[in-house]
Amino acid sequence: MRRAGFLGAFCAVLAIGCTPQAEMLKAKPLAPTPQIVRPQPQAGSIWAGENARNSLFADAKARYVNDIVTIIIEEDAEGGNSASTNTARNTSTTTGISALLGLDQSILERNPNMGGKISVGGSSTNSLKGTGDTSRGGKLDARLSARVVSVMENGNLLIEGKRQLTVNAEDQYLVITGVIRPEDITTENTITSRYIADARIIYTGEGVINDKMRPGWLTRIVDWVWPF
Repeated sequence: MRRAGFLGAFCAVLAIGCTPQAEMLKAKPLAPTPQIVRPQPQAGSIWAGENARNSLFADAKARYVNDIVTIIIEEDAEGGNSASTNTARNTSTTTGISALLGLDQSILERNPNMGGKISVGGSSTNSLKGTGDTSRGGKLDARLSARVVSVMENGNLLIEGKRQLTVNAEDQYLVITGVIRPEDITTENTITSRYIADARIIYTGEGVINDKMRPGWLTRIVDWVWPF
């Protein structure tokens, strides 16, 4: 049973280690395109219903399902943390014995080099010094058009967009999802990524360059099972 469990875990790690993130993105489709059923105009009417293009008193920007909005991705994150510890302790103890139930005389007679005095002493020194420093940063600048996949009850828009770029058999994927407010969309029908709630931005790729940057599957398995 233990051997079978270990074999199953080994196969699971192997499958996970050999499945690139880009493959999972391709296997996971985006939200299906909703089919909007618009009311048919009544006989003799030329008004086909309000949409993002025929509004007389609003800018032409995304408001309805399947409308397009341009996302300006400006992500610049940086963080750091540092710690320092420095402690020290010095201890010294000296004790003299003048009488010990007569045993002191016997000890002095057997050890004439003690100078006629029994003394016990000790000293210790303890010190600790530790420092630590960590930092992390990332930057991503891009433009991506996303589609409105749902309109919430309060009017907020659920958006989702995906772009695939292939150059010399090297695939690059950029995916973004989140929730935006119509008030944050500019008159040019753009919105920056800082105004996206529950934002999920993925920028990854696959190809020869990506394969060379990743360790082999056996190395990843050894790193996973190695206890030290």
